Amino acid sequence: MRRLIRPDELMLWAAVARTVRPAHGRVVPVVEGEAQTKTKAKPAATASVAPETKPKPQPAPYWRQHVTPAPHVIEPNRKRRLTRERDPIEARIDLHGLGQFQAEDRLKAFLLRAQDSGLRAVLVITGKGVSGDGIIRRRAPDWLADPALRGIVAGVAQAHPRHGGEGALYVAIKRRGAG
Repeated sequence: MRRLIRPDELMLWAAVARTVRPAHGRVVPVVEGEAQTKTKAKPAATASVAPETKPKPQPAPYWRQHVTPAPHVIEPNRKRRLTRERDPIEARIDLHGLGQFQAEDRLKAFLLRAQDSGLRAVLVITGKGVSGDGIIRRRAPDWLADPALRGIVAGVAQAHPRHGGEGALYVAIKRRGAG
């Protein structure tokens, strides 16, 4: 049997919920009685959060309306071999200092050349951005999942710290004609 949430617990939860930024695609839940002050708390019998009432999801911003699915993840054994340098990283591209559109164009051209050259694994260095949330770092997985690259990209995984960690991606490339 669930116990009812006390008014002071509800107020504390509302205060905490106001201080966090929701994960991508999520919304902050609205807590009943959030606008109340401590002097006007609800009685304990009605102070529970209704689990069946969900807040209406906010529509996605116009630039996120047509989100491509995430790229496939590199197989764990292949990622392990890349991390331990048993499979070579055959080429690298550094997207530091580029604008968003320029970085996307260079990345796509680089991957096309890599596949034409018969390369199987490359490292894409996106950088972390100023506050750890750079635009290239955020957008690179979307670019790699683009339908135009479906015949090129076999999988993507975050790089090991010695290869750039959170600021770099391993990209496995499909064999030519294996599309």
